[in-house]
Amino acid sequence: MSARLPGILADIETLVLCESPSAVAGAVAKSADLVAAVGERYLGTAPELLVVDGCPHLRWRLRGGPPSSAGGGVLLLAHHDTVWPLGSLETHPFSIADGVLRGPGCFDMKAGLVLALHALAVLGVPGGVTLLVTGDEELGSPSSRGLIEAEAAGCRAALVLEASADGGALKTARKGVSLYQVRAVGRAAHAGLEPERGVNATVELAHQVLAVASLADPGLGTTVTPTALSSGTVSNTVPATGAFSVDARMWSAAEQARVHAAMSSLLPAVPDAVLEISGGPNRPPLAESSSAGLFALASSVAAGLGLPPLTSASVGGGSDGNFTAGVGTPTLDGLGAVGGGAHADHEHVLVSELPGRAALLAALIDELLTEANA
Repeated sequence: MSARLPGILADIETLVLCESPSAVAGAVAKSADLVAAVGERYLGTAPELLVVDGCPHLRWRLRGGPPSSAGGGVLLLAHHDTVWPLGSLETHPFSIADGVLRGPGCFDMKAGLVLALHALAVLGVPGGVTLLVTGDEELGSPSSRGLIEAEAAGCRAALVLEASADGGALKTARKGVSLYQVRAVGRAAHAGLEPERGVNATVELAHQVLAVASLADPGLGTTVTPTALSSGTVSNTVPATGAFSVDARMWSAAEQARVHAAMSSLLPAVPDAVLEISGGPNRPPLAESSSAGLFALASSVAAGLGLPPLTSASVGGGSDGNFTAGVGTPTLDGLGAVGGGAHADHEHVLVSELPGRAALLAALIDELLTEANA
């Protein structure tokens, strides 16, 4: 794969220079067109453009795609949207220096997408593979979840090109994610003249923040975190409305169900206040059992290639791999670039690791297809 490194770097640069913040529809559409053009160059065919709720997703079903009914297909999963706002290239320009590649979205996860294209090209664009590239992963995949689950159902494996964990570790378990908004409705009144005539939404939210935070279970690794909060309008008025967001993460489906039941059962603490709870589970947990067999296979493949021994990690962040595991498809995540700083100023990719990652991905796909056809 070393001979392909200049092309890999050029393609990553091409994609990084096309900014694609998830919430900017025009930017995501432009990025989708570019990914389609780059992909067609390597895969020999244009993708299907799947627009769901205005968001563009791309699907290549190579020579018909996975024979799902036989359980032999392989799904490669990537996304082309990023968290970086338009104009980020001005403050975080693309660069390669001292073996480190930088630029908004390079690590999460445009480098992983490029690795998938090169791996498939090296294999001669093998049949039985589907490459699905979505455009809203960083928003929680609201429009692509159905596509992901439908493509994964019945596949032999889902390989997710998200960036690696620290040190290049593959991600063999991910927490489930539940997202909520807690809204309090009270009654406005003058804060100086007659505060007693009001129903204070801020005080209600204060009670609820503490109640929500108490749902965490550190022993089980369950976090329930009140996050963004707003209430009221001006400083001399009893606030009539307010709301805060909640980010909950857990390792098991049972904990996800427990937290959801508790969130749905919250009751007002302030007389005459009204509570409105919205949201719920966003991604099911990716259990280690979903990845164990694929990680063992990948480790064997890596040894055969003379690569360093693979390591694994369990992480709190969610990905589309949560969805593929949720429908029962064996899933291995973190097969993308090695580096660090996802969503942060120091986002980067280690150039020297790219050929090995591409080789590992190609060999793993080949082994899975060989087993399927045995």
